[in-house]
Amino acid sequence: MSSPLQIGLLVFPRVTQLDFTGPLQVFSSVPGAKLHLIWKRIEPVPSDSVLTLTPTTTFADCPQLDVICVPGGGGGTNDLLNDEEVLDFLRRQAEGAKYVTSVCTGSLALGAAGLLKGYRAATHWSAMEMLGQFGATPTKSRVCIDRNRITGGGVTAGIDFALTLVSILVDRTTAEAIQLQLEYNPAPPFNSGSPETAPAEVLALLRERGAQNQARRLEAVKRAAERVM
Repeated sequence: MSSPLQIGLLVFPRVTQLDFTGPLQVFSSVPGAKLHLIWKRIEPVPSDSVLTLTPTTTFADCPQLDVICVPGGGGGTNDLLNDEEVLDFLRRQAEGAKYVTSVCTGSLALGAAGLLKGYRAATHWSAMEMLGQFGATPTKSRVCIDRNRITGGGVTAGIDFALTLVSILVDRTTAEAIQLQLEYNPAPPFNSGSPETAPAEVLALLRERGAQNQARRLEAVKRAAERVM
């Protein structure tokens, strides 16, 4: 009997819950997979919404994973970029993992751990230009596959990422069955889901709202990149 797939998702303060729960819902339907929600300690972790998450294992107790996934999360990601305890854990897992993955700005954490040098990678549109500071090639796509690095774009792309990964780990039929089970058949009410299609005033509004966090992220990326590169 083959061993179960070991899939781990990082949980951290102010994680964007949909970055995390979208892939989690998909992976939960993979036959025989064992899922791990990982943080430094087993204690409730606040997301960036009202939802609170509870890790199932710690860095110290986490088994070797087949898949390590880092979701993103506004200010939460910023705090990961220079957290050596987190980065050391990612490096250790990456040595034995079949796939090193992320959703949204989680790719910045992979970059800060030195795991994206020479790889193409996706991220949230607001962080795209930052990937290059870690030696990665920024790629505008919902899912970016470069050898065993699989990175998803912003937030909702986590579902696309997870379904794609299931098709690789298991098979396409399994992935399509999960997609049908979830009735994942997007038909957004507005064509404003990317900077290229959103009205100019909407893009300006969002940039203004996120300016302070963007400045903090740029500073965190700069410090992390100096160490990595």
